[in-house]
Amino acid sequence: MRPVPLALLVLLLSLPLPARALPPLADSHVHYKWNQEEVTSAETAVQILLDNNIALALVIGTPAEHALKLQRLAPQRIIPIWSPYRAPGDWSTWSFDKTVLERARRALASGRWQGIGELHLISGFTPAWDTPVISGLMKLAIEHAIPVLLHTEYSQTQYLSELCRTHPGLKIVWAHAGAILTPAQVADVMATCPAVWAELSARDPWRYVDNPITDKDGQLLPAWRQLIERYPDRFLVGSDPVWPVERLDSWDEADSGWQQYGRFVDFHRTWLKALPPALAEKLRLTNALRLFGKDPATGQ
Repeated sequence: MRPVPLALLVLLLSLPLPARALPPLADSHVHYKWNQEEVTSAETAVQILLDNNIALALVIGTPAEHALKLQRLAPQRIIPIWSPYRAPGDWSTWSFDKTVLERARRALASGRWQGIGELHLISGFTPAWDTPVISGLMKLAIEHAIPVLLHTEYSQTQYLSELCRTHPGLKIVWAHAGAILTPAQVADVMATCPAVWAELSARDPWRYVDNPITDKDGQLLPAWRQLIERYPDRFLVGSDPVWPVERLDSWDEADSGWQQYGRFVDFHRTWLKALPPALAEKLRLTNALRLFGKDPATGQ
């Protein structure tokens, strides 16, 4: 058995007792929005991460600076992702906003951001993948060697496949593993786009209720397990703590997603337990650490 690195041992001993019993997990899809802050302070959010033994969290702020509020409190755990969203409905209009590229350039030049997203590419709301704003953001991500978190909502894979083929140097974290797509369709993208990491947030009984990744007992469906076993280094897990989900992005009411955080993460912990330990550890932690240049032995 390998000795536990000193840095990791110190981290584990600093955790509350309940969290010490949980294996560390990297959460690849976290939001901290202004209307979440109304009911969950930055300090409380960070404590929730500690209580759930979250070793790394990809945080999207709305507005973007909200991610930095968490990072200042837990700089070793928080990966801040720059978002162009500032106002209600931006998820549906950002790709037409001519200010996005200049705002992104200024933000990325600061060196504070380690990714771009979550960018919603939704059928009926999104223009062609090669339009100036979308293509320009992809080029900026390549220039700064950072991944882009993309949420695609299409019944076919062509949009994402064409985008990734056009930008071969682009690293993509694919939110919700294509949302409504089947394992076979996700497999097509994984085969076509070697720099896509699929994260599995919201594919649970509460959000994508018609297309979850597990059965009624919380175990991976066979087709999903086969796909994960085929690409063991390219799957991630995430919480996506937005609630109630049917409200989408309601700017006139508080978002209580952080109060649901434990059950979102426990959903993943349940099916991960049934995987071989080495495979489970990749999905739970080390794939995300490697994607963001962290040493899996120390988390640094």
